[in-house]
Amino acid sequence: MATTDFIAAIELSSSKISGIAGKKNSDGSIQVLAYAREDASSFIHKGAIYNIDKTAQALTSIVNKLEGQLNNSIAKVYVGIGGQSLHTVKNAISRTLEEGEDIISQELIDSICDKNRDTALVDWCILDVAPQEYKIDNNLQVDPVGVTGQQVTGQFLNIVARASLKKNLEHSFEQAKVEIADDLLVAPTALAKVVLTESEMRSGCALVDFGADTTTVLVYKNNILRYLSVLPLGSSNITHDITSLQMEEEDAEKLKLQYGDALYEEEEDAETPAVCTLEDGRTFDLALLNNIIGARAEEILANVWNQLQLSGYEDKLFSGVVFTGGGANLKNIEKAFQKQSKMEKVKTMKLVHTTVHGYTDVLKKDGRQNTLLGLLVAGKENCCLQEVKPAQPVSTPTPKPVDMFGNDEVLKEQEAAARAAKAQREKEEKERKDRERKEKEQREKEAKKQKAKKGPSWIEKTFNKISNEIFSDDDMK
Repeated sequence: MATTDFIAAIELSSSKISGIAGKKNSDGSIQVLAYAREDASSFIHKGAIYNIDKTAQALTSIVNKLEGQLNNSIAKVYVGIGGQSLHTVKNAISRTLEEGEDIISQELIDSICDKNRDTALVDWCILDVAPQEYKIDNNLQVDPVGVTGQQVTGQFLNIVARASLKKNLEHSFEQAKVEIADDLLVAPTALAKVVLTESEMRSGCALVDFGADTTTVLVYKNNILRYLSVLPLGSSNITHDITSLQMEEEDAEKLKLQYGDALYEEEEDAETPAVCTLEDGRTFDLALLNNIIGARAEEILANVWNQLQLSGYEDKLFSGVVFTGGGANLKNIEKAFQKQSKMEKVKTMKLVHTTVHGYTDVLKKDGRQNTLLGLLVAGKENCCLQEVKPAQPVSTPTPKPVDMFGNDEVLKEQEAAARAAKAQREKEEKERKDRERKEKEQREKEAKKQKAKKGPSWIEKTFNKISNEIFSDDDMK
C-alpha cells in the first residue's frame, strides 16, 4: 500500500549521503518508513561537495530507493547543511528611538533583524541567525517588545558558511531534479534539538559531534546558541594514521572499531604483550595500535577543549559536555576528555531522545544517524507528491429561448397585430413598385408611337439627302 503522508530528509556528510522518510506519531515518537544511503567519500570532503555530477547521481539514487520503499513519489526533501567552513559570527545593530517614542515596537525589532540579515559578507553567506539578548539602554532583555527605553541594540549570532558550500549543494539538488523543502536547515542545530534536553540547553551545555572528517562544537546557554565551530579533524584521521602499519583503510577501520581505546593502558603483569589480528592472519601489538589511536584522539579532544575556551563559556557549562556521532563510539572517549579538560560531566548520546520505531537493524544506537533523525524531526510539511487531477470541463447545455410572455394573451394579440401590419406594409410597397414599373413602360411605348407619326426630322432629312448625293456621284465615276 502506498504511503501518502510522510516527511523526507537527506543528510550529506563526509562519509555518506543518507536519506530517510517517516512520520510523527501522536505520542511524539517517529515511525521510520524508508531509509537509504550511498557512499560519498570520493566526492564530498569535510562536508563540502567537490563533484556536483557524482553528488547528483547519488541523490537521484537515494530518492529512487526511498520512493521504491514508500511506493510513492517524493515531491521535496528537507536538507541539512554543515561542513568545515560553518561557524558563528557575532553582530550588533543599534537603533535610537525617535523623539516622543519610548516603547519598543515589534516593527522596530523586525527592522533591526532585517538589517542584521542584510549584513554584507564577501564570499560568505548567512545560513541562520541565533538572536541573543537585546540591550535596552543598560539592561539586557530576551523579549524587548513593549519595554521602555531610548536606545536598543540587537545582539546576534550569525551562522555563516562559504557561499560556495551552499551554492554547490543547491546545484547538486537542481541537477538531480530534487526540490529542497523551505530553506536549508543547519544540520548541527537540528542535531542539538534532538540530542540535548531543554534543561541542558538552559543550564549550559556543549555538544560535540565527532564525525568522520569533521568535529562540530556547539555551546548552549539559557536556551540560546552561543557558539558554533567546525574542526577539520575526525575519526577518519585516526583510521588514516593506523594505515601507517601497512594496511588498507578498510582493515584499519575494523581494527579501530574492535580494539581502539582512547586511554589504553597495558597490563603490567601480562606475560606477553596483547596483540590484535587481521582477517589475513597478520598480528599487531595492541599497545602500538592504541598509541596511534590515543595520540590522534588526544589532539582532536585538545582542539575541542580549545574551542570551548574560545567560546567563553567553559566555566558556565553546568550540564557538561555531550558527545555524539560515529567517532564518539571510541572506547574511553569520555574519560579522555575529562582528563583533557578537567570537566566532570561528560557523556555520550548514541540515540536521539525521541522514540524511534522501524528500521532498527539499520538505525543502530551508535550516534551515526542522529543528525539524519534530527532533520526528519525538523520537517513540518508533507513531502509526498500529491497528484493534482485536471479539472473536468463542465458541459453547460445551451438554454432554449424561453417565451417569457407565453401566458400573456394581451401581448400575444399585440404581437400578432404587429406581424399583420408588417406584412401589409411589405405588400403595399411591392404594389407601388409594380405600378411605377408599368407606368414607365407605358410612357416609353407612347413616345415611340408619336415619333413614328411625325416622320424623320429636318436633320435626318438633310443627312439622308447628302448621303444619297455622295453615293450617286461614286456610281457615275
